[in-house]
Amino acid sequence: MNHPIALLLLSFLLIKCSPSDASQNDSKETPPTNDISYSDVDVYLTTPDKSQLFKLQSTKVPLYSGNINFSITVNPDVTYQEMDGFGFSLTGGSALHLNTMSASARANILNELFSVNGIGVSYLRVSIGASDLDAEVFSYNDLPDGETDENLTKFSIEKDKENLIPVLKEILAINPNIKIMGSPWSAPTWMKTNNNSIGGSLKPEYFATYANYFVKYIQAYKAEGITIDAITVQNEPYHDGNNPSMYMEPTDQALFIKAHLGPAFEAANIQTKIVIWDHNADNTWYATSILDDADANKYVDGSAFHLYNGTINNLSTLHNSYPDKNLYFTEQWVGANSEFGGNLLWHTRELIVGASRNWCKTVLEWNLSSNSSLQPHTPGGCTECLGGITIDGNNVQRNEGYYIIAHASKFVRPGSYRISSNYSDELPNVAFKTPTGEIVVIVVNNTEIDKSFNIKTPGESISTSLKAGVVGTYVW
Repeated sequence: MNHPIALLLLSFLLIKCSPSDASQNDSKETPPTNDISYSDVDVYLTTPDKSQLFKLQSTKVPLYSGNINFSITVNPDVTYQEMDGFGFSLTGGSALHLNTMSASARANILNELFSVNGIGVSYLRVSIGASDLDAEVFSYNDLPDGETDENLTKFSIEKDKENLIPVLKEILAINPNIKIMGSPWSAPTWMKTNNNSIGGSLKPEYFATYANYFVKYIQAYKAEGITIDAITVQNEPYHDGNNPSMYMEPTDQALFIKAHLGPAFEAANIQTKIVIWDHNADNTWYATSILDDADANKYVDGSAFHLYNGTINNLSTLHNSYPDKNLYFTEQWVGANSEFGGNLLWHTRELIVGASRNWCKTVLEWNLSSNSSLQPHTPGGCTECLGGITIDGNNVQRNEGYYIIAHASKFVRPGSYRISSNYSDELPNVAFKTPTGEIVVIVVNNTEIDKSFNIKTPGESISTSLKAGVVGTYVW
């Protein structure tokens, strides 16, 4: 018979030494670890619901530590085109709204738009004479019916001195290196076949006079301290129903350039670039037919495009045919009655990402500002064009165009180069290397679900995610 005291002692020892109890004691002494390393990458987000609008994220992104998610692989050693900049068209109407603000309110918004401490807009397109977003139609040589002025003795940019030139001077004081492109909507009516601001073509007998018109424009702006870096020969030469507008066939544009405009620029020692087409991406043969003409080709810097028709990938076909010629994306408008999230997604995917990946040196939205009534515009001009900002008096509202451009313009400074990154239909992206050596990757979630992914660079690689429709700019 066992002794009761001995049995009690044996039971106590068995309980103390049970395996389950020993493992519990071990777990208390060595708790599991789950350390995460974080990157120094800055992330700016804009969301379709506007809950975040180009907002720097306070939470740092984890370093990549291995997973099966899709990876955007960036290679800074493979470079493509040098970027001139991102920005807007500064229409006469835009300048009017800015110029009628108080001096302090105007200074605030111009600094926000054009300084490197703001969103750093670095490229502007202006109209040569009126566009359809001016309060009235005008050219720099308007005459009474029946009169002509082949020597352009009455040429004058006084109309631009009311609003456009004062605003440009204030912008140049903030960013002296901003580049400006000029585009005509129409020649003076007396030079045209229909003597009207809408449609018609340039009369052959006035080709030389119109070339001199461009020369005088560039020289007059130079006298105001404003350099015109490039001109397009004609805005939307196949859209002759706008007011103002002018129809121009490629054969006429080629003849105008090779026989008149190019030689006139050479004679006046003008370095302003000559850019052709300036219309939709569904038509590349217009530019090709001009570039196929060797006598015209030698004066042409490149071609400009809009995307109201066609696909942005068409531009790479043109680049591959003429790799020595530049490409510019110069116009796309946001509809006033359209939806913020849809615009954010489409414009970022097709323009910021798409145009840049298809060799464009610029990406410009149409236009910089409107008021809440979408005024002014000419009779027959655009009645639905929403500005990047809306200005009513001194009140400013930032619209989708503002945020679309900001995601690139603040970080992808002039002189940056597009660099290699693999593409995904679900996560369209584009990468750049800046003059200071930073890497910038712009990504949009092109799906209806949240997406987790990696961005791999030769330096730090990260694991991140974007909710559906969100745009992210990542800066190393």
